[in-house]
Amino acid sequence: MQANWMDIRHDFPILSRTVRDGRPLVYLDNAATTQKPNQVVDTITDYYRHHNANTHRAVYALAEESTELYESARDKVAGFINASDRSEIVFVRGTTEAINMVAYAWGRANVGKGDVVVTTEYEHHSNIVPWQLLTQEKGASLRYIPMDDEGYLMLDALDDILAEGRTKMVAFSMMSNVLGTITDVEHITSRCRRAGVTTLVDGAQAVPHMRVDVESLGCDFFAFSGHKMMGPTGVGVLWARKPMLEKMRPFHGGGDMIREVHKYESTWNDLPYKFEAGTPNIADVVGLGAAVDYLKHIGMGNVRRHERELTAYALARMADVPGLTLYGPRDPDRRGGVISFNFADVHPHDVAQIMDEDGVAIRSGHHCAQVLMERLDVAATSRASFYVYNTKEEVDVLVGALRKVARVFKLE
Repeated sequence: MQANWMDIRHDFPILSRTVRDGRPLVYLDNAATTQKPNQVVDTITDYYRHHNANTHRAVYALAEESTELYESARDKVAGFINASDRSEIVFVRGTTEAINMVAYAWGRANVGKGDVVVTTEYEHHSNIVPWQLLTQEKGASLRYIPMDDEGYLMLDALDDILAEGRTKMVAFSMMSNVLGTITDVEHITSRCRRAGVTTLVDGAQAVPHMRVDVESLGCDFFAFSGHKMMGPTGVGVLWARKPMLEKMRPFHGGGDMIREVHKYESTWNDLPYKFEAGTPNIADVVGLGAAVDYLKHIGMGNVRRHERELTAYALARMADVPGLTLYGPRDPDRRGGVISFNFADVHPHDVAQIMDEDGVAIRSGHHCAQVLMERLDVAATSRASFYVYNTKEEVDVLVGALRKVARVFKLE
């Protein structure tokens, strides 16, 4: 289908808001969280109004409806990322919990003294800190794939690390949340498979913006969050190959993840429920299913094409702003709709505050990527990030606000 982007905007009431003395809202912080369409909000409201009950634990009508809606969302997610088995879809709170689950339930059984875990210099903290905790606890080492000055990974370094024969896990993001760099996932996973090394992909920035096929990617674990793809906060997905999940110990203990509990031992439920202890986040899982429906209706190919056009347009226009430094690849085919930048000697918080006066919402700070900030030799950056409801006209407003910053600080 050919998407009508202005019609899509009408599905997001918040985009018609004004802020700061009547300025139209220009929301460009989508890498942090996306806005929610009526279809998602209405689905969650309908669940609470008409179907609210606990899942899997009763035979009355509401409980059966609630369970059906919850499990239907699992089927939708499985189809969306082309999982071969619905039992490989584990609902979690988000990407952070998914990676922690793997580090705990897989890592503590498979990583030991002298082993190596590998990640990259442009990772989010959620794909660094869990591995720091694991390697420190186990007496293992944490190594980094470096990146070059354009923001691309230097994969020869991975070959050198793998050749040492001590690597147990390579964990990396499919798209950088700061640079927008799109990682060549298949290239990395194929090298790791040949070396017998397990792989985890942080797909938080990728799943909302491009087609993802976990079977063809070749990874063992894949994690993403609902709130970055128009779904609610507090819900996400860990996909893992079934043999991996079957071997892993539970992450949380409690109700519904068990088969039998006795005084001194328990047995575990079938997959994926072995990893979904307690009452799940039912309404928001159902809302995530609605977000999947919405994105499928647009078409992920259309989403990618729209964001590529916006990014190319923004990169070209921002290049003419005096004093502005842009980070990440210049090729819009090799990056997503995330653009980080700095003005010389101007703190990113000051930049964001001035732009907010014009209604432009961007992110400023280290973006939970302080290892990358150290690599760039900066304390922080500003970041604009796009989604399906953003327009070239909003990019023009962004550039106008950037020029205002340049004038305020006498950079032009």
